[in-house]
Amino acid sequence: MLKILYIGLGGFFGSIARYLAARFVNNYIPNFPFGTLTVNVTGSFALGFLIYSVASGRNISPELRDMIAIGFIGAYTTMSTFAYESFRLGELGEWFSFFLNVFLNLFLCIIAVYLGRELAMLIAK
Repeated sequence: MLKILYIGLGGFFGSIARYLAARFVNNYIPNFPFGTLTVNVTGSFALGFLIYSVASGRNISPELRDMIAIGFIGAYTTMSTFAYESFRLGELGEWFSFFLNVFLNLFLCIIAVYLGRELAMLIAK
């Protein structure tokens, strides 16, 4: 039961961070869903960093790991929003923006996981 509370607490703060980060970015670039892209990339980086930090021997309690990975990052990243925004761009016939959004979200998030792993491995040395 305590594990569920930790995850819920992480999710509470992750969803607030997601809202604030996406809104901040979208205020500067309103014509493309860069807020969602930013959240997906930074969330992927954070997850890669956390997972590979633990894998390289960083001692993090299972409760804290779950609170961050499942709760915070799970609520922070926005794949469902990404899917909806992509669908909506296609529905509106904005095909260039549709493909750009899909490509950037997938490619940059995979790169962000890699960079998170590299940083974790560098710190572990």
